[in-house]
Amino acid sequence: MSRINNAFKQKAFIGFITAGDPDVDSSGKFILEMARAGADLIEIGIPFSDPIAEGVVIQRASTRALNSGVTVSKIFDMVASVRKKTDIPLVFLTYLNPVFNYGYEEFFKKCADVGIDGIIIPDLPYEEKSEVEEISKKYGIDLISLIAPTSHDRIQLIAKESTGFIYVVSSMGVTGVRSEITTDLDSIVGLIRKVTDTPTAIGFGINTTEQAEKFAGIADGVIVGSAIVKLIEKYGKDAAPYVYDYVKSMKEAAMRAMQKV
Repeated sequence: MSRINNAFKQKAFIGFITAGDPDVDSSGKFILEMARAGADLIEIGIPFSDPIAEGVVIQRASTRALNSGVTVSKIFDMVASVRKKTDIPLVFLTYLNPVFNYGYEEFFKKCADVGIDGIIIPDLPYEEKSEVEEISKKYGIDLISLIAPTSHDRIQLIAKESTGFIYVVSSMGVTGVRSEITTDLDSIVGLIRKVTDTPTAIGFGINTTEQAEKFAGIADGVIVGSAIVKLIEKYGKDAAPYVYDYVKSMKEAAMRAMQKV
């Protein structure tokens, strides 16, 4: 069983951070704190100057990280160090440009070398995924699909070929904390489950324990990014205990959904 599959043996809590915010060493500490707090999988954002899927919170984090001097090579070194201390699944969230500039072959080989399990590329359309799919398969890196409310007739087409887990986008627009999520996610997850056993995780906007419990009841897990990044923005290098407490409370909320099944 792969590390990603293992993460979904129970209701999964997935946390996100931007690598290099406020510096690359702190990012490694935050990942370990999230794992200690009960996170089942962690998404590591590779900062990019034009993150089209991200709201202002993660845009600011990317700017801080780039200003701190973080590079893709430094992020790989940080992941290699973290991997020596935890077996938690690690997934990159990045845009195609940084991968292309690093070199597809070199990038995915390095992912395998340092212990990355999967990659999410929001600006890579399903129809163009062949650009990296064969190379990702070659090195055993899951190319994780996103399914949005606008996917409509493409939902099952995308789901059939999914690997790792499926990132179900909760709402139209970009990432960011939302007070209310009104998308019919039951129907979307239902359509996915008709064609694949690949686990589903709902993200975009989830930030409260009530939301985590609700959406973990619909899907196999929940994803939280902006709320964690806001803590890092507020507390900087001292954010570790605040991140730990928040992740612990959200994981417990997700598990309450499992108890209701």
